Amino acid sequence: MTVTYEQHAERGEQGEDEGEAAFAALTEQYTARILELLLPHRRPAGAPAGTRDDGGDGADSAEGRGHDSHRPGQCFAEQLTQIRGFVARREPVLLTLPAFPCKSPNPAKVAGHLPDLGELLSLRFLDDLCAAIDAVYPPGARLLICSDGHVFGDLIRVPDAHIDAYGKALRDMIDANGLRHIDTFGLDHVYDGRSYDEKRALLEKDYAQSVEELRAEVRAGGPALSHYRGTIRFLVEDTADWTGSKAQLQRECRSRAYGVLRRSRAWGELIAHHYRQTVRLSIHPQACGSAKFGIALLEAADNWLTPWHAVVVQTGTDRFRLMKRHEAERVGIPAGPSWRPSHYIASELVGAAG
Repeated sequence: MTVTYEQHAERGEQGEDEGEAAFAALTEQYTARILELLLPHRRPAGAPAGTRDDGGDGADSAEGRGHDSHRPGQCFAEQLTQIRGFVARREPVLLTLPAFPCKSPNPAKVAGHLPDLGELLSLRFLDDLCAAIDAVYPPGARLLICSDGHVFGDLIRVPDAHIDAYGKALRDMIDANGLRHIDTFGLDHVYDGRSYDEKRALLEKDYAQSVEELRAEVRAGGPALSHYRGTIRFLVEDTADWTGSKAQLQRECRSRAYGVLRRSRAWGELIAHHYRQTVRLSIHPQACGSAKFGIALLEAADNWLTPWHAVVVQTGTDRFRLMKRHEAERVGIPAGPSWRPSHYIASELVGAAG
């Protein structure tokens, strides 16, 4: 029995029993097709740096690149359940992504404190992904960027004014480019009438786990330890004006890393409270069976590199790669104003054009 989406919707409204198996099968079909659109862009834990899960042959392990794609019922049960709920209710799929916080404060990594081509390419990718879901599932999809800059801005030493400017420029970029599938949500949308410091304190009070619980989880190893180490690395790199010893910096960043992780998780809990039914995405690599789906925004040499910790280098026609600014300056020339280039162009491309 062939069933159109319109018939599927009508069947749900009529509440008829006849053909329920066929309609249930169609629900599964839509659910599977939506997951298939996400899989090529997956950022799996344990994959080689800069790679996505392309569905190719992988190692026979939970972290094998590509291998997870062949057992979606096991590795993506959480995502299938989330997607299935929207399809069964015939609602647009809502994707939530805590990301786009602010630019790194380290000028060796970024070209300024405002969004540039890296953010624009990432936003276009996310909007195109939602449009691809629209093409196979009529109610479509929407993506909510849950900007987390104000959540831990004091811990990463970025002024709230810079985070505000970044967020406004990001929203302007979304509007100017007609990225109609994307909305934003931030700490400025909650705890009305409070300062950012007060909002951060309330976030911890209402949603954060204890420091002791987090420390125990990190000591146990696994994803928590990996995330903790990655956060320390970022904090060390981004403390460009440190005048003490390297050992002192490491100790100071280890302490701040627990604060960043604790608030990041609290932010996730707040998002879940305000948006109870979502497909939860993450810019961090995620293992098989995770509640979140790790998604790669742009090609990068480092699995932890993001547009707000790097600049974009054009390496070919419609080919772009994230690099730290000091690396980009060795292989390319700036495009746009020298005081704040939008991206870099690989030297060999400039030579070929000349």
